[in-house]
Amino acid sequence: MDLGISGKTALVCASSKGLGRGCAEALAEAGCRLVMNARGAEALEETAAHIRATYGVEVVTVAADIVSPEGRARVLEKAEGAEILVTNAGGPPPGLWSDWDREDFIKALDANMLTPVALMQALLPGMMERGWGRVVNITSRSVKAPILALGLSNSARAGLTGFVAGTSRQVAEKGVTINNLLPGVHETDRIRQMDAHESKATGKALAEVSAARAAGIPTRHYGQAEDFGRMCAFLCSVHARYIVGQNIVLDGGETIATI
Repeated sequence: MDLGISGKTALVCASSKGLGRGCAEALAEAGCRLVMNARGAEALEETAAHIRATYGVEVVTVAADIVSPEGRARVLEKAEGAEILVTNAGGPPPGLWSDWDREDFIKALDANMLTPVALMQALLPGMMERGWGRVVNITSRSVKAPILALGLSNSARAGLTGFVAGTSRQVAEKGVTINNLLPGVHETDRIRQMDAHESKATGKALAEVSAARAAGIPTRHYGQAEDFGRMCAFLCSVHARYIVGQNIVLDGGETIATI
């Protein structure tokens, strides 16, 4: 399927690996010019080189912390005029409700709510003026069903979901759509971190923890970043113009809910 976005500029945050990389590769395959961001310069450049060689698209890289105002300003300078925005940032650490203080919550809000909001506030006006734009926020299935060990993430991402619910309806008449992708368990560093945390907490072997987690997914396996990326690319396509303010769960059916 031709997604109709060849030649458009897409800013993809935290895209050197994991789900962000999956999204960047899918958008490159669709012909988009990429502005890629990550904190680690080496991994970012390696991924960018692979994408250039594989898909033949222009890739601009900005190694910076997207959560910091200075890093965000550097990224936005390179992404001026972007028609597509994919927000993404690593989630806060797992733990118990009694582990965290106010500063922990502020950090989580900065990374997983306020940074995506700031990026949207910067790029939405241009999208609206041009009459076309796509925003996809990588959040978490925890906004549908909380993950007990991820209280910080549950809180911050729920706040972003509320912001998108209202804002998406306000910009849709200008040809701009905003939606959220809610990943379940995928083969990423984040899930490996969570498996390691559970292994340490329970004393079980890491392989046992991972096998048990996979057994709880109806598909019986972890998701892959490339599958996640293709859904992201579709939401960014010309075919997704009637999808507004939705929270799309990609979790192999693990979240048990009617809607």
